[in-house]
Amino acid sequence: MSAATQDIEALIALMARLPGLGPRSARRAVLHLLRKRDLLMAPLADALARTAATARDCTICGNIATGEVCDICADPGRATGEICVVEDVADLWAMEHTGAFKGVYHVLGGTLSALDAIGPEELRIPDLVTRVTDEALSEVILALGTTVDGQTTAHYIAEALTASGVAVTSLAQGVPMGGELDYLDDGTISAALRARRRF
Repeated sequence: MSAATQDIEALIALMARLPGLGPRSARRAVLHLLRKRDLLMAPLADALARTAATARDCTICGNIATGEVCDICADPGRATGEICVVEDVADLWAMEHTGAFKGVYHVLGGTLSALDAIGPEELRIPDLVTRVTDEALSEVILALGTTVDGQTTAHYIAEALTASGVAVTSLAQGVPMGGELDYLDDGTISAALRARRRF
């Protein structure tokens, strides 16, 4: 195998490690990049190198930033007294994409998991408790998944913040927009019924 072929195979192997890409999809992506070398591959390589050199975790919330503090934490207009707690950066970006939340965030970096030996110290829970005290927040919104680990983490955080007196809320759960009841699982319907409000 030539050095060039080895380089291509190494690139395919690396691409295959990305979420949503298996070996076949990675091979197709690499072939496409090679065919569009000047248009796609060179700019992609430059963008990857720049991002690898500048991207880091925000020292306040855990979002991805190009400096010590991300744009959200640096924006004084976001000081609403509300903080939204999410599992990872992808969740933060999803919340931001809606444009519905105007406060600040706190990225935990995962959820509690006894099986994986992930406790509060492995996550950014102690940092959250400190932020609630230091920033005099009025509300902590728990935007965590409805998995067992997500709900365990939410309960742990609520308990840890009891002494602070801050209001701890969670996202509503239930029927999605455009959803039909006979396509939903029992848990979703039950959660929607419990979270009902005046029409």
